Amino acid sequence: MDAYAVIETGGKQYRVKQGDILDVEKLDVEPGQKVTLDRVLALNAGSSLVVGAPVVAGASVTAEVVDQHRGEKVVNFKKKRRKGYHRKVGHRQSLTRLKVEAITA
Repeated sequence: MDAYAVIETGGKQYRVKQGDILDVEKLDVEPGQKVTLDRVLALNAGSSLVVGAPVVAGASVTAEVVDQHRGEKVVNFKKKRRKGYHRKVGHRQSLTRLKVEAITA
């Protein structure tokens, strides 16, 4: 089984392994630079699973910033029948695309 880690960034948790590409909430890093994510909640090195309380001490994930972009538009539509009430709100989240390079224990 491949080594993987559960990381937390932007208030969300992601299960990542080496070579994965994922979109996370925007980080203030330029494309092409490296970023170290040290909030590792769980780490599996193939045979043993280490769960942190709340984080695994000394563990980190190194990733390269591939792109800064915006996600798909999410539309929120509210309506109350027979009252003439309707509201339409759109939102596009700013995202950072990361490519996981290494998981260190």
